[in-house]
Amino acid sequence: MPVPPLGLYIHLPWCERKCPYCDFNSHELSERPERAYVDTLLRDLDNDLSLAKDRIVDTVFIGGGTPSLFQVSAIDTLLRGIKNSVTLSVDAEITLEANPGSAEADKFIGLKEAGINRLSIGVQSFADAQLNALGRVHDREQALRAIALARQAGFDNFNLDLMHGLPGQSLQGATEDLKQAISTGAPHISWYQLTIEPNTIFYKQTPRLPTEDSLASIQQAGEQRLNRENYAQYEVSAYSKEGFQCRHNRNYWTFGDYLGIGAGAHGKVTSSDGRIVRRAKRRQPADYMAAIDAAFVSSTRVLNNSEVIGEFMLNALRLNEGFSLSLFADRTGLDCATVEPRIASLCERGLLLQQGAHVATTELGRRFLDTVVAEFF
Repeated sequence: MPVPPLGLYIHLPWCERKCPYCDFNSHELSERPERAYVDTLLRDLDNDLSLAKDRIVDTVFIGGGTPSLFQVSAIDTLLRGIKNSVTLSVDAEITLEANPGSAEADKFIGLKEAGINRLSIGVQSFADAQLNALGRVHDREQALRAIALARQAGFDNFNLDLMHGLPGQSLQGATEDLKQAISTGAPHISWYQLTIEPNTIFYKQTPRLPTEDSLASIQQAGEQRLNRENYAQYEVSAYSKEGFQCRHNRNYWTFGDYLGIGAGAHGKVTSSDGRIVRRAKRRQPADYMAAIDAAFVSSTRVLNNSEVIGEFMLNALRLNEGFSLSLFADRTGLDCATVEPRIASLCERGLLLQQGAHVATTELGRRFLDTVVAEFF
């Protein structure tokens, strides 16, 4: 098997406030043990180096939680340690998730100087009433200020996270949010529908959300607006100007490899014998920081062929462009004959389109993507 590209995901698990819709591994904590946690991250990375086998790391993504709450000095120490442990490609994409709060935005210049070259700013909405309903700690003016400061700091490459289908949101409200995001000139917009997940406050106390018909109207109007403004949809919820697709996320969607360090982080690595191995790290920050050597790992499993097929399709079919059968063979090590009957069946149902050796969802298939993917598990 050809060696897939390799990324690095780093999880910083703390935030100022846990949002009522959030099911990520994030924890409220006003005083963060930043130095100790960074030291632990670097020990964790060193423990994972045997998986990388001197491979070049193409992308780094620092997510959370709210990574921008960390002091610039801690992020600088982290990036220096990473560069001492692994070889980064000369044009490595290094992303950090940031919230628009004033304390975080004031750090943007320092983060750029430390080596971050892409920001992902969690705006979610530009309407104060919606931000309040979502439990966000910033307001509209702070969001606009953060975007302006990102540009002033030299971040030509940044993403805005924006939600739709919010409590009580109308079609006009959703399109106004999108209009404001577009007006900032952001080169990348992640525009996705609010979903109610188990183990969240919204799951226990579900707010009144737009109807299915309203959601469909919002989705259609939003996609048309983004297309008119030259934002190409390249994945289910990702839209970008030319040249600004998120390389780290594309690596996930094309079934590339990635190391995962930090509390609750997950990784996927293809071994030299072709096995695809998934590892997860201890979820609770205190347990993770107390771990020694291999004890960082909470679970390891080798995917069987059925899981490999299902996971490849779960990722690759999110891309509007789909995938080539040669990519399937390269990333999975399996013969294309193992999936061709299912592809043919889905083509007959109008859910997939195969042109030569290339496969992608149809417009109908994208609407029922969960159904399409389920056929491969």
